[in-house]
Amino acid sequence: MSKDSIIHLKNITKEYPGVVANKNVDFQVNKGEIHALVGENGAGKSTLMKILYGIEQPTQGEIFINGEKQIISKVESAINLGIGMVHQEFTLVPSFTAPENIGLGQEPKNNQGLIDWKGLNKLVVDIAEKYGFKVDPGLKMIDASVGVQQRTEILKTLYRNANILILDEPTAVLTPQETDELFTVIRTLVDEGKTVIFITHKLREVMEIADRVTVMRAGEVQGVSEIKNTSISELASQMVGREVFLQVKKDEAKPGEEILNVEDLWVHDARGLLAVKGINLSINKGEIVGVAGVEGNGQSEFVEALTGLRKTSQGSIKYLGEDIASSSPKNIRRKKIAHIPEDRTNTGLNTQLSIWENLIGNSYFRRPLSTRGIFNLKKIAEHSNKLKEDFDIRAPNISLKVKSLSGGNQQKVVVARELSEDPVLTIASQPTRGVDIGNIEAIHEQLVQMRDEGGAVLLVSAELDEVMAVADRVAVMYEGQIVKWVNPKEVDQAQMGLYMAGIKE
Repeated sequence: MSKDSIIHLKNITKEYPGVVANKNVDFQVNKGEIHALVGENGAGKSTLMKILYGIEQPTQGEIFINGEKQIISKVESAINLGIGMVHQEFTLVPSFTAPENIGLGQEPKNNQGLIDWKGLNKLVVDIAEKYGFKVDPGLKMIDASVGVQQRTEILKTLYRNANILILDEPTAVLTPQETDELFTVIRTLVDEGKTVIFITHKLREVMEIADRVTVMRAGEVQGVSEIKNTSISELASQMVGREVFLQVKKDEAKPGEEILNVEDLWVHDARGLLAVKGINLSINKGEIVGVAGVEGNGQSEFVEALTGLRKTSQGSIKYLGEDIASSSPKNIRRKKIAHIPEDRTNTGLNTQLSIWENLIGNSYFRRPLSTRGIFNLKKIAEHSNKLKEDFDIRAPNISLKVKSLSGGNQQKVVVARELSEDPVLTIASQPTRGVDIGNIEAIHEQLVQMRDEGGAVLLVSAELDEVMAVADRVAVMYEGQIVKWVNPKEVDQAQMGLYMAGIKE
């Protein structure tokens, strides 16, 4: 154990029925460093951090904090040891202000035993100022930007005296400018003596922010490197176990006939508020059109309107000349329109069903999978096993329930089902969310191949790297409107970030 070690997870093994998530993992973090933890889906990163944070218990192994052996049996034990974790999915009460969320359950009391709201606000503001955060004590989280919500989550851990912060995919929903602001905050925290564990799949960010990096694959540590002694390509190879081509290889698009034409589209959200405001957009055969923007700017409602999941309020959606606005999802599916939804759990899959049942969701009623309503189980097994192999769905067999898969493998089930149908138009919303770097490469290749074979693709993504690398032209959405059309070859990320923040020029 290093004399500077603040965390040492020693020989950690975690076994679930039929699965070894961690195998003899040795993970050390030094005091005052930013330590990145990277790996594919199912590599064991999240399990390891859940063990450190007391959510899971190891099957075997030891945990040392500041050189002393600890048993972290629950989250409260981790918090008492100065460990805080900011999850990818925020756990904020939308109707509460930042101080109300930060102090929840640990509010200061006055002499009468009542909550001292004024004192709580002052405490939060003082902590925020110490670490260079900006916080509006009166702002409710429902009205706050994603960046503000994330800083509130970080402040929640600092309020509870965390010295070790675990940040799980912290930049997933941030603009480039918000990511820069977060990195400034992280560096300030480290300057003040904190230690940060940074879980991410964005290797460029690892190179920018981390001091050291640990790479995991298949539940084991593949290597630990000083950032100055490694490279993006080396880390990618360690993660996947083979050379990874990080650039999307594609020729110039050769657009053909118009496939989709959206005119003056207006859509309300679930609260009855306008989410899409007069969008005009067209997609031609043989091209990929990207939609970039920070999540929550109308992209979800736009995609739902295109796929029949949400009624339109005004405007037309013409597919091969036919207006399909407010058509049913079933009718739209039958027209060879594929949809990779952003929410795989609630929209893309039935997690209680098996892999094969999910894989045939679009085609179970057609030959050769069924005849006159009777399943041909042999053909279904052949079809499903081929997709399992082609799309690298990592599971012992196709009868396993989808809920047993990792998030990335669940996403692969959705992508396999949708892209195997030979669609004319593919609407891909966050298609690589939660997918590891090797399979991101494969999904991008498949989208480009579909384009090259004459298909049309709408790629909606909050990942700026993805949309700029894959799309032929990009619409930037802000507050329900397309504020800018760009050629991704002619703009840089900083300029795109400004457009995503609503600054048009």
